[in-house]
Amino acid sequence: MGTQTGGTIKSDETLLEILETLHSHERATLTTLADEVGVSKSTVHRHLKTLCDQRFVTKEDAEYVLGLEFLRFGGAARERYSFHRQSKAIVQQVADQTGEFVGFLVEDQGIGTFLYCEMGTEGVPSEARVGQNLYLHQSASGKAILAHLPADRREELLDEHNLLARTESTITDREELRSELTEIRDRGYATAHEEYVNGLKAVAAPAFDPDDDTLLGSLVIAGPSHRLRGERFDSELPDLVQGAVKEFELTISYS
Repeated sequence: MGTQTGGTIKSDETLLEILETLHSHERATLTTLADEVGVSKSTVHRHLKTLCDQRFVTKEDAEYVLGLEFLRFGGAARERYSFHRQSKAIVQQVADQTGEFVGFLVEDQGIGTFLYCEMGTEGVPSEARVGQNLYLHQSASGKAILAHLPADRREELLDEHNLLARTESTITDREELRSELTEIRDRGYATAHEEYVNGLKAVAAPAFDPDDDTLLGSLVIAGPSHRLRGERFDSELPDLVQGAVKEFELTISYS
């Protein structure tokens, strides 16, 4: 049995670190995993053997990759959001319209997670993908959510996660963030100027359940700064993303 430390089980923490490291590399050798996790090769090998036996990891020659068994769990996790099919449809539609990266973000335990993403024909490569996590204050999509959370919940999250910088432009001052969140609530959408990725700007709008006004998530359009500027950034995309959210909410009300 693994040793318990501070209410957690050390062996479980090691297992999750192995998976996180493997995910970040896409594929890795036993030596790489042991070096980066900071445990012995024998310990990593035991964990990998268990993961391989259960199809969560696959060994290809001398390297390990994540297994397809995760799809079963990931699919089940996404399906607990009753609106996930509608969010996929609106993401694809807006990506086709704009040619940019489009995503639908939800908040879970204070962290933003992309439920769906789509790269338009002009979209620039990025790390954003389905399941990608981010701190809410670091992006337009996250700020759109953060602005519409109950005030006590919002302050609780800021206390828990702090305002960590992702780039030099990330807002790390709480008063500055509060002021911007007020503006977001007033105008109905959020923007980000290279706050999550250098060279990228974004526009996002919150989405609500039309029956009870529950906050569901946010729809975001992101692209390179040289394309998201002027009238396109100031009015065209904000109007488009807010209109798309209204359409999304309408489809939910009739589903």
